[in-house]
Amino acid sequence: MDINASTIIFGLFALTIGGYALWLLYSVVTSPIPALYNFKSVFIRWRATAATVLGIALVVTVFVLMQAMAAGLERSSQNTGDPRNVMIVRKGSTAESSSQVSREHLKILQYWPEIERDAQGHPIVSADLAIIINLPRREGAGEANVTMRGVTPMGIELRPQVKLVNGRWFTPGKREAVVSAKMAKRFANTDPGQKFKTGPTELTVVGWFEASDSAFDSEMWMDADEARSAFDRESYSSVLARVGSTDAAAALAKRIDLEKRMPLRAEMETEYYAKQTKTALPIKILGEFLAIAMSVGAVFAAMNTMYASVGSRTREIGTLRVLGFRRRTILASFNLEGAILAGLGGVLGCGMALLAQWLCVAFGVRFGTLSFNTFSEVIFQFRITPMLMAQGVIFAVIVGILGSFFPAIRAARLPVIAALKSL
Repeated sequence: MDINASTIIFGLFALTIGGYALWLLYSVVTSPIPALYNFKSVFIRWRATAATVLGIALVVTVFVLMQAMAAGLERSSQNTGDPRNVMIVRKGSTAESSSQVSREHLKILQYWPEIERDAQGHPIVSADLAIIINLPRREGAGEANVTMRGVTPMGIELRPQVKLVNGRWFTPGKREAVVSAKMAKRFANTDPGQKFKTGPTELTVVGWFEASDSAFDSEMWMDADEARSAFDRESYSSVLARVGSTDAAAALAKRIDLEKRMPLRAEMETEYYAKQTKTALPIKILGEFLAIAMSVGAVFAAMNTMYASVGSRTREIGTLRVLGFRRRTILASFNLEGAILAGLGGVLGCGMALLAQWLCVAFGVRFGTLSFNTFSEVIFQFRITPMLMAQGVIFAVIVGILGSFFPAIRAARLPVIAALKSL
């Protein structure tokens, strides 16, 4: 595993915060100030508390939603493929659009014994062609690249997660296409019966399909050989083959690797698409950057609230000291109060993120971004997981601990006599 400077810094920071949190827990347990005191303190000053909680909640909402977008992108790739299929592409290619498999290579490998046969004895193989085309968006909102996939009738059978939901499948030789229903909502002239032009070719849309939130939801399909003719391509982009077992898949991959006549490689279809997740990396980085930038403001908001709380409770702090509570206990108590404050914001922020996801699902809202593998449009949806929500709450608690640290130190250092004399 590669370890870089940012990983080391994050690890050291996490260890420091974790060690400090353990010390706080020890201080609260060994010489506890009643927890009810801290909870009441949070709610008595409800105006300042509400402002701080809302600020932290917004930070957590942005953090969770940005990470949920990245998780949705990753899921669209990881949810693609059939574990019985093997993907064959050119060695060194990073995407199907940059791969080439010649017709000669297809003729050789489709009859190898590792590949399954159907009831009529035909090899269960599909040669695909992935082309990037440019189409106008609906309502004149610019243009974008789209993946047009040329497939054979066998290719449709090899992808059982793809289901026709409107119209019919294309007929080879008639310049017809079927479009992902999610893509159709974003691009013009893609309703059944409409026509769109790409280069010199005009295609008629004859149906819509859905692909179970997989990468195929970001594609349009037509006949493979017709696509080669329309887009003037000699070769295919990939070959998808059905194998009987993982042993057969390994044997096929080894045989292709040893076959010097074919500069190809093979791997399980599910593994191939699972690796196509680097599009999510920029969104993850952006989400973390925004979260860090906004958390600075949230830390100062929590600090402001806690300083005001310390100032208004000087006499209470002096009383606690007279009752025998140590400085470290008071420090831990105020830090605990800041953590409670931020924890409430974290829970609220996660709730707001879940509400945003529910609204998107309820109204059929989908998001699109540029794939760094194919440089075409990718459709995805928020995916908030329990782990993401836990990260959001932990992130909020860390903000609360950092924001209440210096006010807690000030409270712990207040002279007893001066504190008791305060008005």
